[in-house]
Amino acid sequence: MEKLLKRKIDKYLTDWKNRPDRKPLIIKGARQIGKTRSVEWFAGQNYASVIEINFIEQKKYREIFNDGFEVDAILKNISLLNPELKFIPGNTIFFFDELQACPNCATSLKFFKLDGRFDVICSGSLMGISYNEIESNSVGYKEDYEMHSMDFEEFLWAMGYNDDFTADLLSHMLDVRPLSELQMDTLMSLFRDYVIIGGMPEVVSTYVRNKNFSGTLDIQRQLLKDYEEDITKYVEGLDKAKVKAVYNHISTFLAKENKRFQITKIARNARNRDYMGCVEWLADAGVVNVCYCLNQPELPLKGNYDPKMYKIYFKDTGLLIASLDEEAQEDLRANKNLGTYKGAIYENIVGDMLVKQGYRLFYYHSDRPALEMDFFIRDADSLIPVEVKANDGATASLNRLLNDDKYNDVKYGIKLGYRNIGFNGKFYTFPYFLTFLLRRFVAESKRR
Repeated sequence: MEKLLKRKIDKYLTDWKNRPDRKPLIIKGARQIGKTRSVEWFAGQNYASVIEINFIEQKKYREIFNDGFEVDAILKNISLLNPELKFIPGNTIFFFDELQACPNCATSLKFFKLDGRFDVICSGSLMGISYNEIESNSVGYKEDYEMHSMDFEEFLWAMGYNDDFTADLLSHMLDVRPLSELQMDTLMSLFRDYVIIGGMPEVVSTYVRNKNFSGTLDIQRQLLKDYEEDITKYVEGLDKAKVKAVYNHISTFLAKENKRFQITKIARNARNRDYMGCVEWLADAGVVNVCYCLNQPELPLKGNYDPKMYKIYFKDTGLLIASLDEEAQEDLRANKNLGTYKGAIYENIVGDMLVKQGYRLFYYHSDRPALEMDFFIRDADSLIPVEVKANDGATASLNRLLNDDKYNDVKYGIKLGYRNIGFNGKFYTFPYFLTFLLRRFVAESKRR
């Protein structure tokens, strides 16, 4: 099998296999982000026998658990359906794909772990998976990994850059050493392309193969339609039309000055209680990132936010771009002009890059005093405001957070924009494209 795109999950899977006490693994994530391809590649490279079962394409295999969850009973039923399969203890992996179509499979993970002869990986779209049920069925006997679409570092790998290149960028940040003009121009150009195409593997592969945007928009629009179909297929206990309405209005919310979710933008006289659960469902399905408003810019973050005040971002910025109108599409791809959506697009991409590093998203807004901050991250003992500037404007809110003694948890800040690396004694400036290194920067700078 040809392996085109290097992914971060590749190393994770190798490390997982090297652990003697490894548990069955469940890989979660939105549809079409590369889960199946990554597992197939890993399995083919590391095991003599690969038993791959897709519970959507091979519905009859949903019955292999009918005689109980003991491993030998499962093997017997699998061999009844396909007697040519080989079960080699210590050198066989079971790959159960599309887990959402057969939640009972999760119950078997405990028995596979206790049996110990075979490795197991499950994968499935977050849409339709009842993880509460799976959690109760396999608690203590499984390991979870949440996969995302490709981040900017993976995109750079696809473009031919290696880990040494990334390490050099991080060293520039840690030493507060500006990048050269050539580095800035080249990386900003690559980053703008990444903003437009996003990180869905099929889109990135098409871009890399064609060396231009040809064909990428058609794939993205089909992905948007596929997600809509999945909403219709999998939403239970909620009004499907309302979930789709929220999904289809994300770019509308982001186009507003405050970018906050407002139910009245969906339908006249709409009430929040009528849409309860819709945003949460989209977030649980891996379709959107939700950014909550902090009650106060202070630690701890957990519990210090208003669950009714939030912004919604697309998980993949390429899909946000694809949701825009025809005129915007042409301008974006021909001229790389982000137009009136510039602020929303940069916020969306930064939010996505933070989530892909493991951060939860929080912002802050206050009228008295006037104070607004796009995101916050943290280290062990301080809160770090992150300001995203579409234009090189003033940083009044960032300065207020840093200068006012009442914000004790804020020691320094970060400003992201089309600016080179720098530090003015209060906050760091970094170009947008270095956002993917912020977690490593915070950790390494703390050690210095």
